[in-house]
Amino acid sequence: MMIQQAVLHVLDFHTNACILSQKPLDFTNETVYEYVDKQVSRVLHDPSRQTGVFYATSHYQELLQRYLAGTADFAEVASETAKKLYDILSLWDEPISLDLLFVAFRDDHEENRIGIFLLENKTAYTHQILDDEGSVYSKLIKHYAILPNTTQKVDAYAIVGLHDLSVTFVDKKRRVNGEELLILPERLLQCTAVISGKEAVQKANKIALAVADEFGADPIRVLSKAKQYVAANAELPDEFSPREMGTCVFADSPPLQEAFSEQAAAAGLPETVAVEEEYARKTGTMHKIKTDTGIEITFPSAYIENTEFIQFITNSDGTLSIELKKIAKIMNK
Repeated sequence: MMIQQAVLHVLDFHTNACILSQKPLDFTNETVYEYVDKQVSRVLHDPSRQTGVFYATSHYQELLQRYLAGTADFAEVASETAKKLYDILSLWDEPISLDLLFVAFRDDHEENRIGIFLLENKTAYTHQILDDEGSVYSKLIKHYAILPNTTQKVDAYAIVGLHDLSVTFVDKKRRVNGEELLILPERLLQCTAVISGKEAVQKANKIALAVADEFGADPIRVLSKAKQYVAANAELPDEFSPREMGTCVFADSPPLQEAFSEQAAAAGLPETVAVEEEYARKTGTMHKIKTDTGIEITFPSAYIENTEFIQFITNSDGTLSIELKKIAKIMNK
């Protein structure tokens, strides 16, 4: 990945000022480049990202098309973005000051993209060193414009691919004129919003467990099979299908498949959705359970189909026993 240029505009609702920077960030300063690079890198594989498609009437899409045609430059697009955001955010019921980090970059696939990062200002305390007629002393002061650390994930951002105008974003609902909405897709970008792969997986798992509970199926086996499906499809882009997962999990029971499909449709789950490979592997490979006796066990999801290493046994009194097999060594963690 290569950061090409970036600019930082200030949307200050303490003083009601939209301060547009007349110069881009100086990347000869390694600290500046490192901050921007880390913020961009952190979100590129974020499993919480939603996807969207610009509406035909989107004014922001028109602005980007002007940029691509060369009739608007980077500075103009960044400034227009900041001014539009300021107008939108000024209607917040509880406005919060923030900085707009607007970035042009090329990703690992050599695709040009722009990034829109809303960096909410935080309040923090720091020291100030003063000199009073040769007497050096320090005092405690309050700083009202602390930006998110590079180890923190930004709460709201959007990435737009310039080769196809594809949109990915993360946002949180804010109250504007008494209405809760997502600022980025609904007001700035004017695009559709499809749930993230992470949310789709979580909802599909929840539905699978609800169906298992309704029909008396083994919830541990059901969730393990669901995780196996996610892990098995980790390398296939845009190939997580909630309904196909239900068919796989309840392969031996058409009534349960139908119940899952109906609940998935009622929940608004898409036919297919992209899931980040790293998240799919992480969430799908291992299964963790906790008993009412306080014992926690983590095991590979695939083992649920193989009693060679772990077996769940239903006792005559209705309780469960878990047998772990072929253990040569136990290590403290």
